[in-house]
Amino acid sequence: MADQVELFYAPQTRATGVRVLLEELGAPYKLNVLNFKLGENRRPDYLAVNPAGKVPALRHGPAVITEQVAIYLYLADLFPDNGLTPSLNDPLRGPYLRWFVHMASCFEPALVDRALKREEPPQSMSPYGSFDTVMENMRAQLASGPFVLGARMTAVDVLWGMGLRWGMAFGIVPELEEFKAYTDRFMERPAVVKVLQEDQNMAKEQEDAAIHAGVA
Repeated sequence: MADQVELFYAPQTRATGVRVLLEELGAPYKLNVLNFKLGENRRPDYLAVNPAGKVPALRHGPAVITEQVAIYLYLADLFPDNGLTPSLNDPLRGPYLRWFVHMASCFEPALVDRALKREEPPQSMSPYGSFDTVMENMRAQLASGPFVLGARMTAVDVLWGMGLRWGMAFGIVPELEEFKAYTDRFMERPAVVKVLQEDQNMAKEQEDAAIHAGVA
């Protein structure tokens, strides 16, 4: 199938959100599952795909795409029929791109600093300003809901649904009312339910394989 994409994947990682997006898009895809516990992400054949040894990575024909935000944008544009990406002349296109980049350039760096108990960099040098500013910006954006861009769901909601859920599960993101309401709605979506259940089963199979191999 010419439009089929190959997703390099490991359960319960950032790749999970990409698979949710593929399900939401109704896109044809093939999973290439890696068992991190067996070090399959450090094999030369995979390092040739992504030298960082991380997932997700996407292959579509001769093109290889890494970095989760790039993958989300690529897939939503590649499969536009479900309306999860605003067109170039849509007034929502700019805000759509803004909140994708905000995840990578502000939200995740702020979470890493907070998780590692590192002192925030000076405002003049910080890529995100402050942790509290990042959280308040997102809270305010979701306050009018039900989606990041208001009444319309887009691919950016999969990114933020997964990111906020993960951050709250690990006690890093504050459980603000807007965050909880947003992620509760997101977690009820059929694509999310399906992928998370299959992820749980896959993770158990990988753990058993690692135990059998004597590396767990």
